[in-house]
Amino acid sequence: MVSTSSEGELRKLVRAAAVELKGAREDFDPLLNWIGGAQFVLLGEASHGTHEFYETRAEITKQLIREKGFSAVAVEADWPDAYQVNRYVRGMSEARNPDEALREFKRFPTWMWRNTDVVEFVSWLKSYNESLPADKPKVGFYGLDLYSLHASIEAVLNYLEKVDPEAAKRARFRYSCFEHFAEDTQAYGYAATFGLTESCEEEVLKQLVELRRKATDYASRDGRVARDEFFFAEQNARLVKNAEEYYRTMFRGRNESWNKRDTHMVETLENLTAYFPSLGQTPKIAVWAHNSHLGDARATEIGESGEINVGQLVRERHGDSAVLVGFTTNSGTVTAASDWGAPAERKWVRPAFRGSYESVLHETQIPSFMLNLRPSSEVREALRNPRLERAIGVIYRPESERLSHYFHARLSEQFDTVIHYSETHAVEPLERLQRWEVGEFPETYPWGV
Repeated sequence: MVSTSSEGELRKLVRAAAVELKGAREDFDPLLNWIGGAQFVLLGEASHGTHEFYETRAEITKQLIREKGFSAVAVEADWPDAYQVNRYVRGMSEARNPDEALREFKRFPTWMWRNTDVVEFVSWLKSYNESLPADKPKVGFYGLDLYSLHASIEAVLNYLEKVDPEAAKRARFRYSCFEHFAEDTQAYGYAATFGLTESCEEEVLKQLVELRRKATDYASRDGRVARDEFFFAEQNARLVKNAEEYYRTMFRGRNESWNKRDTHMVETLENLTAYFPSLGQTPKIAVWAHNSHLGDARATEIGESGEINVGQLVRERHGDSAVLVGFTTNSGTVTAASDWGAPAERKWVRPAFRGSYESVLHETQIPSFMLNLRPSSEVREALRNPRLERAIGVIYRPESERLSHYFHARLSEQFDTVIHYSETHAVEPLERLQRWEVGEFPETYPWGV
C-alpha cells in the first residue's frame, strides 16, 4: 500500500480527470467520443449481479447501435441459449415476449441473463429492429460461451434432420460417444482425462469437418435464411468440439481450461465478424462479459501466472480498434450465490479494502463517474501502480473476501475506460425466491452503525 500522501495525490488526480455521471442521457457522450471509430467495445462488470452495471452497459450499447452503427451484442452466455434471443429480436421467433425469449437460460446462474435489466434491453432491441426499414439488416444478440455441449449437440442434430437426414444419422452416431455420461460433462472430462473412457475428440472433429465440407450446399438452399441456419449449426458444431476439449482440460489446471474458454469466445467473435458482411452488415460488436474476461490479462497477477483472456486477445488482434471498458463499485448489494448451484441471494457487498482501486475511486466522493485512461496523462501513470482490485462472480463469499475476490492489477493498462459507482444495487432476477426477497441482514444489524 502506498503512503497516505500518495493516496491523497492520487485522489486529486482522479477527481480532476473524472467525468461525472449525473443520470442524464448525455452522460455517455464523452465515452462515445473516446470510442471513436472502434470496431469492438468490450463492456465489463465487476460482478454478475449488479443492476448499475447491466443498466449502464445497455444504455451505452443502445447509443453504439443508434449512433455508431453497431451490428450485434455478443455476451458471456451459451450460443444456443442466446440464439433464441437473437431470433426474437430479429422477428424470427414464436416467443411472445422477452421473458419467453430468455426461457432457454435454465443453467445456473439463471439470474445472470434472466433479470429485469436484460428484459428491458431485449425489449428495446426488438423495438429498434422493428423500426428499421424492411431491407435493412437487424441487430443481433449472440452468445460467446461454451458450456452448452449437449444443447449444441441437439441443435446440430435438429438442423441435419431437416436438411440432410443421412448426415444426421452419422452425426448421432459420432455424438453417441457422450451418452454414457448423460449431461454430466465434468464426469466425461474426468474419465477422458484419466483414461477411464475413450475420448470423443476425434468424433466431434470429424463432425465439424463434414459440416464444413457441405457448407456451400447447405447454406445456399434458401437464400439468407439458409445461410443463417447453417451459421448457427456450424457454430454449435464448433462449440461441441471446443467444449469437449475444455472439459478434458478442467482436470489439468485452471489456466489451461480458462485459456481454452476465452480462446473459444474470441474465436466465436471472429467468426461473427467474418459472417456479418454476408448479411450486408458492417461488423461492429459490443461485448458484455465480466471484467476478468474483458480487462487485459497482461495487466493482472492472474495474467502473470499464464492466463490469457478475451480483452488481451482482442487487443493483440485489433489494437486501437478495440476499446476495453471496466466497471467498479465500493459497496451496496449484489445478486449472487453462496455456493455453486445454490439459490440466488441478495447479499451485502462489503466496503472495498483500503488502498484498493475501488477504495481510491470511492474516496473521491464523486458518486459515479468515468475515467478515460487511453491518452497519456498523470492519472494514467498513477493508476499503473499495482493495487488490489475486486471481482465478484456468481458466488460471493464476504467471509473470505480477500482470498476469494481480490487480485493485483494495473488499472490503466487493464482498461481504456473505467466507470465507477460508489454504491450499487442487486440485479432483480425474474424468478425471485423468498431468500432473495428477504436478503441478508447488514453486518451492523440490529444497531445500524
